[in-house]
Amino acid sequence: MSTDTLCLSLASALDARANLLTRLQAEQTDAYRLYHGTAEGNPGLTIDRYGELLLIQAFHQPLDSETEEAIKAFYRAHFPALVAIYNDRSGSNSRIANPLPEEALLAATQPRVAHEMGVSYAIQARHGGQDPWLFLDMRAGRRRVMAEAAGKSVLNLFAYTCGVGIAAAAAGAQAVLNVDFSESSLAVGKENARLNTLAVRPRFVKSDAFAAMRQLSGLGQPSVVRGRRLPPFPKLDAQQFDLVFLDPPRHAKSPFGVVDLVNDYSALFKPALLCTRESGTLICCNNVAEVERDAWLDQMERSARKAGRPVREMEWILPESDFPSRDGRPPLKIALLRV
Repeated sequence: MSTDTLCLSLASALDARANLLTRLQAEQTDAYRLYHGTAEGNPGLTIDRYGELLLIQAFHQPLDSETEEAIKAFYRAHFPALVAIYNDRSGSNSRIANPLPEEALLAATQPRVAHEMGVSYAIQARHGGQDPWLFLDMRAGRRRVMAEAAGKSVLNLFAYTCGVGIAAAAAGAQAVLNVDFSESSLAVGKENARLNTLAVRPRFVKSDAFAAMRQLSGLGQPSVVRGRRLPPFPKLDAQQFDLVFLDPPRHAKSPFGVVDLVNDYSALFKPALLCTRESGTLICCNNVAEVERDAWLDQMERSARKAGRPVREMEWILPESDFPSRDGRPPLKIALLRV
């Protein structure tokens, strides 16, 4: 794609978001996707705003210097105050290791703050991990959590940097428990809590999600399985929650269990369901594009009936319009289940 054609595509994407950006600004949101290449003409290219940061990322192949500069020049004309950082993530298992000049590297590693619906979140263009600290396509999920959370107890599983838990606390949740196995991710979550004035102090538990769910649900987590001692894990009392948010990665394996969103979502769904109070709400996420959403929903409904906790109501929560989909089937699927 020529730089002229690319700039026309960037302009078309910006025009398509005009009404959305006006609404987001009115609700104190300065974090959104400006260009979603998969659906807007350049697969593998994403351009996101996080507060004062413009994050350009290439996933399929690196940008040449002319293309990179054309993108930066286009957005300088529309958002002159933004600091543009380019991350080449096209390499296998890329850890954002592509070099930057010293001044640009300092800008990329500078701690910043972005805002979403009046909630502040820590942001850094480059850090020790790979993904941004706030997933923008999950805004619709956080928005719904904020609408649901007031006065309720909330369990945030696979919490990553705890965006959902912080949003729940900011919206008046009565209690919030964030569970994630990554100490560095939880550290960002704690910083997110510090950035906001919250009426309730969220809890942060470093734990394998399977071990946490089994204990909270009352199923129990043994220390020895088939004669093999499991790694240490924090002990948690059985407790059910009004609202449970389940957002697992595509695949992960630990001594406590296997996360497989394609073949075995039920292994996660059942214990999460049992952590949910009767007449409570379970919000489940699946970000694997090839998983067909109706088949996924059917799997969850069958699992719920088998557990004696049938789904009473369900609702799809769709990503907002800065994440357009050509076929109406966005990769991220979010299902709200009343159980």
